[in-house]
Amino acid sequence: MARKSILVVDDEKSQREILEMILSGEGYDVTTASSGEAAMKFVADRRFDLVLTDLKMTGMSGLDLLKELTNFDKSIIVILLTAHGSVDSAVDALRLGAFDYLQKPYDSEKLLDTVSRALNKLSVLDGEIVSASPEMDKVKKLILKVAKSNSTVLIRGESGTGKELIARAIHQNSLRSNETFQAVNCAAINENLLESELFGHEKGSFTGAIGEKKGLFEIADDGTLFLDEIGELEVSLQAKILRALQEKQIRRVGGTKELDVDVRVVAATNRDLLKMVEEKRFREDLYYRLNVLSIELPPLRERATDVKVLIEYFLKKHTRGTERKINISSEARRLLEDYAYPGNVRQLESALERAILLCEDDTITLDDLPPEMSQTARTASADDLFKLPAEGVNFEDVERSLIMQAMERTDYNITKSAKLLGLTFRTLQYRLEKFGIKRDGDGTEEEEAA
Repeated sequence: MARKSILVVDDEKSQREILEMILSGEGYDVTTASSGEAAMKFVADRRFDLVLTDLKMTGMSGLDLLKELTNFDKSIIVILLTAHGSVDSAVDALRLGAFDYLQKPYDSEKLLDTVSRALNKLSVLDGEIVSASPEMDKVKKLILKVAKSNSTVLIRGESGTGKELIARAIHQNSLRSNETFQAVNCAAINENLLESELFGHEKGSFTGAIGEKKGLFEIADDGTLFLDEIGELEVSLQAKILRALQEKQIRRVGGTKELDVDVRVVAATNRDLLKMVEEKRFREDLYYRLNVLSIELPPLRERATDVKVLIEYFLKKHTRGTERKINISSEARRLLEDYAYPGNVRQLESALERAILLCEDDTITLDDLPPEMSQTARTASADDLFKLPAEGVNFEDVERSLIMQAMERTDYNITKSAKLLGLTFRTLQYRLEKFGIKRDGDGTEEEEAA
């Protein structure tokens, strides 16, 4: 796994050298900058996982640097170093988004502990876990615990939650990290072909087998094999998987020779395997063989704080290599942050990739989001939007207020206002006449589009 990169910012050379020595000694990739201005030049040229900056500096202060960094890349984590008399400013920094602050003098142990906690919450790139939620913090801790063993791991979670990402993280943190990681979706290949894919085949063992082929168990020898959607396996193939796990031996399709394999298996499913066991659709012995160690991956709707960092991550991912700087309208951002995401992380990424391609003036609006999402915003239930006060309301006042808001938002365009309110053009026109609503000084009404 790539070393975490840290940028140390301090206008005192001795402090920079001390921090560099401590952090480098722990294996971090450390760069130093003598000012906030220099730090921003470094950040513009390469990506840093964490910035450790002094609060009081000549020129740009640590607080100003924090603001600049937040505007440039919200995924960068910032830790402030502060003298005793500047604690109030450090607290202000926390409100502005800093992860934490350390009060001088600090010891190296506390420094390293704070840095470690910060990096554990990091939104990281390329194959690592993007998160900032306590739910995913628990998952990360479990990954580190299970990674060091050779036991089989079962990952449970809805489709789109990132089960393969977790499997790769287990591999990358394991003693097998220098060996191969192989993945197969058990639902994507029919049973006969899947057996060959997993165990290989001998020449002539079936029509089309024009030569011998190694299976994934052989290819992943000494490494990790990820069996996604394990619940889709036919019972006959489940028995062969069980034997490979128990005996650490396989036999190619059409072969007679037993081959020794040393493979760490990580399996994943979005199905209730215990229920399948009760229904005799999944072998009980295989279930318990797979479920030695298990990780429950929560759906995105249960980790709201992850949505915000994922939005920033996917915006950068899908504009990397371009000069575009994408903004999101307040309405679109509110929807993106509040949406339930039945398709989880995969759905969020797809929605943002689509919106980036469609948006005009580099600003994502509701109209750029997929219809199933934008329609949710426009047809949100009254229970979600309104709460009836104990004293009651004048319904006509509420109706008039909503119509006025829609007309003002659309610059008195009846067609657009009707769309916002979920009304037909003629129904809204009737209500405008009923309430006497019209633009000041304007006695005309918009014609209905043909």
